[in-house]
Amino acid sequence: MKKLPHTNEEKFTNHINHIKKSHKNQLLLLCLIPAALFFISLSLGRYDISPCTAAMIILSQICSLPVTWTDVQETVLLQIRLPRVIAVMLVGAGLAASGSAFQGLFRNPLVSSDILGVAAGAGFGAALGILISGDPIIIQILAFIWGVIAVGIAYGLSRVYKGGSSLILVLAGIIVGSFFSAMISLVKYVADPYQKLPAIVFWLMGSMSSTNWKDVYAVSIPIITGLIILILIRWRITILASGEEEAHSLGINTTRMAQIIIIVCTVITASGVCISGIIGWVGLVIPHLGRMIVGPDYRHLLPVSIILGASYLVVIDDLARTLTTQEIPLGILTSVIGVPFFAYLLSRKKVGWA
Repeated sequence: MKKLPHTNEEKFTNHINHIKKSHKNQLLLLCLIPAALFFISLSLGRYDISPCTAAMIILSQICSLPVTWTDVQETVLLQIRLPRVIAVMLVGAGLAASGSAFQGLFRNPLVSSDILGVAAGAGFGAALGILISGDPIIIQILAFIWGVIAVGIAYGLSRVYKGGSSLILVLAGIIVGSFFSAMISLVKYVADPYQKLPAIVFWLMGSMSSTNWKDVYAVSIPIITGLIILILIRWRITILASGEEEAHSLGINTTRMAQIIIIVCTVITASGVCISGIIGWVGLVIPHLGRMIVGPDYRHLLPVSIILGASYLVVIDDLARTLTTQEIPLGILTSVIGVPFFAYLLSRKKVGWA
């Protein structure tokens, strides 16, 4: 016969083990979603490529397989769709993870990955790059640099107030974001209305239409490295979300940990924005969806946010390039879908930490 627990300690231990097993099963099931969406996304488009054919073309780059596809299908898949899908999933995972980490750091469920002005700064850098050059590489470099500069200015402003709380940092981010939004408007005002201005406006709406392997190589290292760092310190984010007093009592240097999280999330967000443009609501909505599934513990919430963020943005990108003959900017779709979903969360009172 199965031995029954006789003490409260044994019951508690069994309960904890059951919860851990349940979270592992949920995580394994969730991992199947981006894997399935990956091959489905590769098959969507003007040229018909089945998911099975897509998988065979990818495997043929590793091992020898009989060729049952055309050269056009192989070129479209390997040079256009594959780098785009990989980049979209990286950006989605990065934005969701950054938003989740910022929400824990600032203990505010209304914080997103661009709260410190990184998106506005990157938008100004990109607009400036389009105005003075138009070279995609220069645009991406300036977008990344100015995104980091914007967060640096916000952090510097917050340090003016000695012993300032995280609220001061958020307010500084809002100030910097507003300033760079004004600078974007200034660049748009002086830009050529027939060539430069449409390019700036389209970039600011967010798009992955021109993504190539160079873009993937450029952003994969900073985003993946940042995600690994966040995963390694995710249990500390859980403690920070509980309050500074609890973190201090457990020997965590809250100032240093906050600096690490801000730097990592800034690099991740700036890397994504520099190739995708400004894509809103991903870093705000996805962490709440993950919290509804696995709860507020960042040991489970952060990996789930990464998985959901990658899956969500790749679905949005699929809709953007298949709904109409002309591609819809990603920022429009994420706002159209994110706003009513977040309103639903508010109506269900699902925006808290419980």
